[in-house]
Amino acid sequence: MEMEKGMGMEMRAREDIEIGEDITPPIPPLSYALHHSFLHSHCYSCFSPLPLPLNSNYNNTKNHHHYYYCSPACSTTRVVSTEELRILQSHHHHPFSSDLRAALRFLQSHPDDRIAGLLTNCHKLLLQEDDEFAATIREGAKAIATATDMASASAALCLVLTNGVEVQDYDGRNLGIAVYPKNFSWINHSCSPNASYHFFLSPPPPCCPNSTKLRILPQHTVLTKDDEVCQDNGPKIVVRSIKRIKQGEQVTVTYTNLLQPKEISSASLDASSVSSDQNVYRDYAIRRLTDYIDDAILQYLSFGDPELCCEKLENLLTQGLLYEQLEGGEVKSQPTIKLHPLHFLCLNAYTTLASAYKVRASDLLGLYSEMDEHLLEALDLSRTSAAYSLLLAGATHHLFRFESSLIATVANFWISAGDSLLTLSRSPAWSEFAKWDLPIANPPLLKHICSKCSLMDNFKAILFHREAQNADFEDISSEFLDCVTIITQKVWSFLIPGCCYLRAFKDPIDFSWLGTSKYSSLRDVRPHLCCTAEGHLQERMHIFQLGVHCLLYGGYLASICYGRHSNLTSQVQNILDCEECLINDSHESD
Repeated sequence: MEMEKGMGMEMRAREDIEIGEDITPPIPPLSYALHHSFLHSHCYSCFSPLPLPLNSNYNNTKNHHHYYYCSPACSTTRVVSTEELRILQSHHHHPFSSDLRAALRFLQSHPDDRIAGLLTNCHKLLLQEDDEFAATIREGAKAIATATDMASASAALCLVLTNGVEVQDYDGRNLGIAVYPKNFSWINHSCSPNASYHFFLSPPPPCCPNSTKLRILPQHTVLTKDDEVCQDNGPKIVVRSIKRIKQGEQVTVTYTNLLQPKEISSASLDASSVSSDQNVYRDYAIRRLTDYIDDAILQYLSFGDPELCCEKLENLLTQGLLYEQLEGGEVKSQPTIKLHPLHFLCLNAYTTLASAYKVRASDLLGLYSEMDEHLLEALDLSRTSAAYSLLLAGATHHLFRFESSLIATVANFWISAGDSLLTLSRSPAWSEFAKWDLPIANPPLLKHICSKCSLMDNFKAILFHREAQNADFEDISSEFLDCVTIITQKVWSFLIPGCCYLRAFKDPIDFSWLGTSKYSSLRDVRPHLCCTAEGHLQERMHIFQLGVHCLLYGGYLASICYGRHSNLTSQVQNILDCEECLINDSHESD
């Protein structure tokens, strides 16, 4: 029988939990299903990438459905039933294809307790007889009702739709759907969560042993051993603290993107023309701006035109959009709508612009690797890409200072900014300055260790000795901001000469000017163009130093969110190892 919402369906800390600690052991799913588009590239059981070549000894390569396993262990623990095979073959175009297979597997693996203490929301999802969504659910339930009765099939499918989590790989791709037991599914949503979760798509590393105790419990219900231990196959999930949590405090995660827009700012907006129906105009403006940005991104991702994408996005950011007359309404003036620099749509535009400029630079180097003027143009594109990456990280970090639950997002953006800056520092276009008899070789760049902060030492300590400590967080963050602010002031004007929008930002790290008179008339930063070879070498050194700092801090934040052996932390380590930034003998102390 389904439990009513509010009757103990929440999880609270059993003990005091510091920031950056695992709250749960790796939790196997109750049921799961790989999305159809990944059947040929990922294991049908654990969702990890398939090794090549495929081993026919434990992969059924003769049948036309072609689902594969990564190992003999996965092939024996994830047995596909006849009913699941039928769904896999005949309903792969159904909107809920993965959910159907997950629901069917849930029914098959829980014949005695078909709800498992989870909420189904059947009464809400199936309430409207003529609702298209409800009709799709009923159609899907019929597909799996051959293995059970219609009521159980509908309940199982609604349960998956209500409790299912999109399993993501390290690149953020949604690989499949999984339903986890009460010790995860009862963790509620918050817009300011104190925990996050991540997945293990293979056996957990030594730092996360299965013997790790469950550090949360429901408020009004006692968990049984069956709640804490279930089947040991499938993609596992781990919940980890991103804030300090007191004993008895409710543990929460977010179900949504915390950077989603909540409001829009406008410039040159005639209040008399919109005051009568402000909400309508604001919603219309958001739709218009969203459509414009989506169309620009489509030019880049689907039509392969990053240059047009850059042009459209920068026109929007710089000039805004004229407020078109609403159908059936009367607008006396045509005010210009501009996005706030920290608005979600702006952050989305920064992300796209950083990627598009990087692709343009790479394409140019690939086509004209030996032509001087094109090398310099590629350098201009690369530094604009790095500038947008840095602006994105700085803007998001400003939000992070007020909402610490953005830590995972900020970690990714700082790592991306660091990688972009190091890529710029290694650009072959710098070889143009060798004409001035300047030594441009890499060795001076590869031995940088900052004497003003402890980021390098702390990151190495996390990698090889211990987890991040809450007591270190404020000091490390303060040291990082002090260093990057100083270095950014030395390179920002060099990064932005080709972009009018970027020149409006005096500092991409410090956003304290927001809400002041400076915001109404952003200062246009005069581009600084070095005319000496020595100046270019110094700028290259500063860019490299800035990139190292961004990577180290992003890696430090990632270790808090995901643990010191996470893929993202390892990515930072690999980049820095390539730059010979980490001392070799530190590996020996692991």
